[in-house]
Amino acid sequence: MDIMNLKEIQHVLDNAVKSNYFAGTNLLVYKDGKEVGYWQSGLADVSTGKPFNRDTICRMYSMSKPVTSVAAMILVEEGKLDLAEEVANYIPAFWNLQICYDKGRNGTPQKAFKNILVQDLLNMTSGYTYGAWSEDCPLGEQLTSDLIQELNADVAGPNKITTQDVAERLAKIPVSFEPGTDYNYGLSADILGAVIEKVSGMKLSEFMKKRIFEPLGMKDTDFYVPAEKQNRLAKVYKCVKTDDGQKLEPFTNCNLGIQDKMDHAPAFESGGAGLCSTVEDYMKFALMLTNGGELDGKRILKKGTVDFLRHARLHDDLQQKFNQKMPHLSGYTYCNLLRVAFEPGKANVITDYEEFGWDGWLGPYVSVDIKNNLTIVMTMQRTDTGTSGPTRRIKNMIYSSL
Repeated sequence: MDIMNLKEIQHVLDNAVKSNYFAGTNLLVYKDGKEVGYWQSGLADVSTGKPFNRDTICRMYSMSKPVTSVAAMILVEEGKLDLAEEVANYIPAFWNLQICYDKGRNGTPQKAFKNILVQDLLNMTSGYTYGAWSEDCPLGEQLTSDLIQELNADVAGPNKITTQDVAERLAKIPVSFEPGTDYNYGLSADILGAVIEKVSGMKLSEFMKKRIFEPLGMKDTDFYVPAEKQNRLAKVYKCVKTDDGQKLEPFTNCNLGIQDKMDHAPAFESGGAGLCSTVEDYMKFALMLTNGGELDGKRILKKGTVDFLRHARLHDDLQQKFNQKMPHLSGYTYCNLLRVAFEPGKANVITDYEEFGWDGWLGPYVSVDIKNNLTIVMTMQRTDTGTSGPTRRIKNMIYSSL
């Protein structure tokens, strides 16, 4: 790897901070099991001038999904969870699944022809979304938005709606398409979290802690941040366009049932968005995958299971629908709550065959590349970000340096 070329990474990060693209960020890169670079820029708290440090704790949002996928795969390895089994066998409320194609709130649900499979939860083909984006969205998406609003109010107040409650409530909401026939990003991973609880007999947090976090030494990863660590939790900012550029404003709302302050254990442990972590903690998780399921003598998954994750592909008809709905992920497929590069020449970023990972609503990003023994983890806290422009620029610099 051309280490000298990586020196330009600091300029990319600093320029993004200077232009108010985000308040702060950090990046950790490993090659061949060794750290080749750590970079940070900007602030974790603009009001106090606190820098974005190596131990800064961030809300991971959808980067919780790969962890939930690994938790499910642990149970698959043990013969306790079957990818082809109907979810209703674990959560009976889903036996009464309904579907509604009608737009708006006046639709008429009917009995769904197909039942949701565990694999549908992992591949986002369940029929559930993240709610309505307009009045023309189907009834189920309107009702999902209502549930999300209720979760946002509950997590900051009564904190009584549990992971199981969310799954039961979703089972009463009609899906937007027959399970397994289309792709739509949404609350599937949260239902999967409830399935994991049913199968394991533990809360999702307990299972993840016992089977993933403690073995890997991920001491700063959880569904909340205890009082003694609150001073390390980064603030969230939204980027607002101005006449002469852009500015950052604090964002303190709950989103997707995830609390902003992260200061108490939530009743709803979201398998799709609930975790917080640090760049170093998440790197341990990512390195475990790069190493074929093991890190520092602690095996989390079998090598064959990790190979299954990187070899996975959507069926051709579903891939076409994924391409239409997620054009920014051209060259990738989506399986097991992960993007997987299977046509890297079509991607909008330099990558390699079967590189996989995901990102989050506030901008955290992970890339696992077993072929090149390369692992990338980046964190930030800016709303509506996903994979950012600075992240793509940096990934291009890293891959062009191999």
